[in-house]
Amino acid sequence: MDKLVAQFPKQIADAIEIATKSTFNFNKNKTFNNVVICGMGGSGIGGKMVSQLFADQAKLPIVLNQNYSIPAFVNENTLVIGSSYSGNTEETLAAVNSAHEKGATIVCVSSGGDLIQFCKLNNYDYIRLPGGNPPRSMLAFSAVQLINILSVAGIIDNNALESIAKCRHLLNAELISIKDEAKKLAQHLFKRQCVFYADSDLEFVAIRARQQINENSKQLCWHHVIPEMNHNELVGWAGGNNDFAAVFFVSQFLSDRNIKRTELSEEIIGGRTENVLMINGKGNSIIEESCYFIHIIDWASLFLADLNEKDAVEVRVIDYLKDSLNKA
Repeated sequence: MDKLVAQFPKQIADAIEIATKSTFNFNKNKTFNNVVICGMGGSGIGGKMVSQLFADQAKLPIVLNQNYSIPAFVNENTLVIGSSYSGNTEETLAAVNSAHEKGATIVCVSSGGDLIQFCKLNNYDYIRLPGGNPPRSMLAFSAVQLINILSVAGIIDNNALESIAKCRHLLNAELISIKDEAKKLAQHLFKRQCVFYADSDLEFVAIRARQQINENSKQLCWHHVIPEMNHNELVGWAGGNNDFAAVFFVSQFLSDRNIKRTELSEEIIGGRTENVLMINGKGNSIIEESCYFIHIIDWASLFLADLNEKDAVEVRVIDYLKDSLNKA
């Protein structure tokens, strides 16, 4: 897993190369009313990331769907993107099949499996990713393809790939500070119940942190967003103590009011636990900053796995669940 995390900057460049060579047969002049991205786990986080990062560009709603069913509004004017690294994620397959029955335009992103076969059978466009790795380690590949599909469809700017291409240079230039921050984060979370906070526009960063600590570090945690947590969870910290650790991902691009809310939240939570860590973003855009946060998170999850004496790759409980479902 260490090698895969280390390759994140290179994966961005490799993913862009795949995207620029991809061709699509769907009607690019079609007027879509909405977009639904279907994906779970390590594939779904790419959908959450893209839908939030490009919300200010999107000319129509982009919805992340993480279930067997699809929204009732899906019809022939919907662009549905199925994202499943393995190609065998049963929730995504069921949702894409439902979209097919409703006459939606479908494009899929996968390394193979039943999803690619479905596309071939029904003459849908698909992008094939390099296979054989844990889905959570392939975020760059899935996210970049989603950006490219939305760009080609005219839903976001046609130069959207250029914005994420710059992330590679930032990550390489900041590698030492990224690993230093990751080591601090891992030590901060070791043997503590952790909770991650981010601005609501960057919820995917907090979700990524939760997922990576769950899967790689084999440790429970949760997340919430500002300002919503100020209306509920903040009160729950009355029961906090030093067994808990809070982490704030602090964006340079926060609104003035959310900057103040973050400062006050840190002050309040700091009165209930001494374990509060602020991680400040770097980069010239919110996209660069997001990749900076993600690289810190991914490294931290591996460092914490070592502290916990756990195998970062192993996910036997998920394999057991899938096998049990297949036999049911």
